[in-house]
Amino acid sequence: MSSSTGITSADTRRKPLAPWWHTLLVLVPLAAMSVASWYQHGLPNAHLPGMSSRLSGYFTVIATEWFQVLLIWLALRHRRLSIGSLVSGRWQTLGSFFRDLGISIGFLVVAVPLAGLLLHFVRGNADRNMSNFTPKTVSELVVFLILATTGGGFCEEFIFRGYLTEQFSAWTGNRIFALILQGVIFGLAHGYYGKAMVVVMVEGCLLGLLAYWRKSLRPGMLAHGLQDSIGGVVAFFS
Repeated sequence: MSSSTGITSADTRRKPLAPWWHTLLVLVPLAAMSVASWYQHGLPNAHLPGMSSRLSGYFTVIATEWFQVLLIWLALRHRRLSIGSLVSGRWQTLGSFFRDLGISIGFLVVAVPLAGLLLHFVRGNADRNMSNFTPKTVSELVVFLILATTGGGFCEEFIFRGYLTEQFSAWTGNRIFALILQGVIFGLAHGYYGKAMVVVMVEGCLLGLLAYWRKSLRPGMLAHGLQDSIGGVVAFFS
């Protein structure tokens, strides 16, 4: 599918994807999870029985984020749109996949050092809190990678750079303001970072610019999934 046929091809939208109350339904779980993660100093955890705290947290986030994707899919279906229309196409050839993969790696080469530099100046408690939920066993690593690729890589990009960006673009008529606003909310959704949430805001804005430039969520999904996955693997072996 050509990217020009996707929702992200237009600088502004005449009509929101869903009414305001639907966006509120999407944002409420984000706010609840962020507050819980700030309070628990790690991933929000529903304390599922028979699981370690880390595994329970992984499944809690996976279930919540896929629930949000379900809400968005229902809104898209009501508009007679598909998930692919919001992502903006699919990989038609192996070459197109590797092109987006190369773009995502190039993005990480720039974004990760920048985030590390900003984190140094902010000096938040992100490292200590992240150590509370990084995988410690093989089974935790497997589930963490599922979380990183589906939750971070797909769901969060779909929610923030896809749905919320389109909603804010339609309401404000300004794509750049929408990209900044979704980035701010993306940072606020990561309460366990504490004051270092500002670093996540910057990275969310950069991912928004990447989606705007490529007219597709695909490179950002790859970059986000790779960053979270590599971080989990490095933490596990460290």
